[in-house]
Amino acid sequence: MQTVLHGFFLSLGLIFPLGVQNVFVFSQGANQLTIRKALPAALTAGACDTLLISSAIFGLAWVVLRLEWLRLGLMGVGIVFLLIMGGSIWKAKVESLETGGGMPLKKQILFTLSVSLLNPHAILDTIGVIGTSSLRYAGAERLVFAVTCISVSWCWFIGLVFVGSAFKKLDKSARLLRTINRCSAIFIWCTALLLLKTLLDSIHLG
Repeated sequence: MQTVLHGFFLSLGLIFPLGVQNVFVFSQGANQLTIRKALPAALTAGACDTLLISSAIFGLAWVVLRLEWLRLGLMGVGIVFLLIMGGSIWKAKVESLETGGGMPLKKQILFTLSVSLLNPHAILDTIGVIGTSSLRYAGAERLVFAVTCISVSWCWFIGLVFVGSAFKKLDKSARLLRTINRCSAIFIWCTALLLLKTLLDSIHLG
């Protein structure tokens, strides 16, 4: 029970703060015509977190941290994707509740993959916090800890889609939704700039 509670609160603490991944999944729930059409973003985000958490707990991700060129390359690609995604959200047409307007399936999955796997800060947080916290467990307890952390991610992202969809129903004119999309785009661009600063600092220190 202690292992489950540890994994639950630790994962919730990491995933709860506002981040690019959360903003994007919420925006799809709010913009897509139906919840079903927004679920690919939530499912992709959940799958990516499953990969990251499993790698962090079972040690595979430590290899990435030892390869500086790979980490810097990951940052560079992530910056480009964030800039592109911010532009797409800014220019997205938001119509009425009846017409809806969200990203097509392939683009939705691609952008979710980019904000999930090309975000070095998220990777380092997962490894540094969840990975190191898992070291206190072994065998079955470590597996329970991993499953708990992964389950929190899946429930969170699916919940975000439902919250976004519920918000859309309260904003039938889509006026507020347009404002949220613009704010989301600005937030994503700021994240890209912060990532760029981290990249430049890393190159300078190197």
